[in-house]
Amino acid sequence: MTIEVARRAVIGGVGSALPKRRVDNAELAAQVDTTDEWIVERTGIRTRYIAGDGETTATLATEASRKALEQAGLEPGEIDLIVLATATPDQTFPSSATRVQAMLGVGDCIAFDVHAVCTGFLYALSVADAMLRAGNADTALVIGAETFSRILDWEDRTTCVLFGDGAGAVVLKAEEGTRGILATRLHADGRHSDMLYVDGGPSTTGTVGKLRMKGREVFRHAVVNLADVLTEVLGVAGLTADEVDWVVPHQANARIIDATARKLGLSSDRVVLTVDQHANTSAASVPLALDVAVKDGRIKQGDLVVLEAMGGGFTWGAAAVRF
Repeated sequence: MTIEVARRAVIGGVGSALPKRRVDNAELAAQVDTTDEWIVERTGIRTRYIAGDGETTATLATEASRKALEQAGLEPGEIDLIVLATATPDQTFPSSATRVQAMLGVGDCIAFDVHAVCTGFLYALSVADAMLRAGNADTALVIGAETFSRILDWEDRTTCVLFGDGAGAVVLKAEEGTRGILATRLHADGRHSDMLYVDGGPSTTGTVGKLRMKGREVFRHAVVNLADVLTEVLGVAGLTADEVDWVVPHQANARIIDATARKLGLSSDRVVLTVDQHANTSAASVPLALDVAVKDGRIKQGDLVVLEAMGGGFTWGAAAVRF
């Protein structure tokens, strides 16, 4: 009897990068009508990082990628696929993925951006997973990187306190065995695009625009959608919530994260929380949080880790990974 061994995309390394400038709530309170207490009570956020001159989505993505490659023990030339999730690219085109490719010194490879806002990293991970399983690549860089500070309205206290800049990256290697990405599930519903969007674009206003959000409605949809997609991806993988070692959620709001965990019956000590340190870094938030939990020793090889996110569009998704 022949037993087939599955070809899977295994996480071989993780890395992250943050801008030099750290901004706490007190600094923001001196600029807009808000307080540290108001921000912490409603979001759990205490600090965030803001990109300065010379720091862009691509430079942060490159730094995170170098660290992921170093942990994986690989050279840039061994990468044959780069998928970069971002809603704040350096330029309208070419893709920021190709800028990362050039800065890393990677030769000919597949490189492109994915745009699904806060769910972007899950979309990028799913695309790379499918390409590695199909044999279209053997080693991939999957990156989430954002400079949301460039699209914030710094006079809108309801949104400018919520977001920060940063990047996270993982190296995926095609291997045979039981480790790796077990299942992914993605969703989108464009009927709700007016609840979280940017009021500009090349084809409409010819400007970048600013972020706009209906926070209460986003919160309500997020709790339901995230709980549903976590249950869905575990079901596809043939697993239960009791088997999960760690949940690495999109770091948008501590209240959303807590409510989602309660809805699934997950204890908070199995949920990675970094929103207090980084705020919402959109597509970067999941790989940033993953890197923190790997570096501090919480997530270890063999652990069952579930990643999840929801963002503008609406888009949402989850992945179950045997680390």
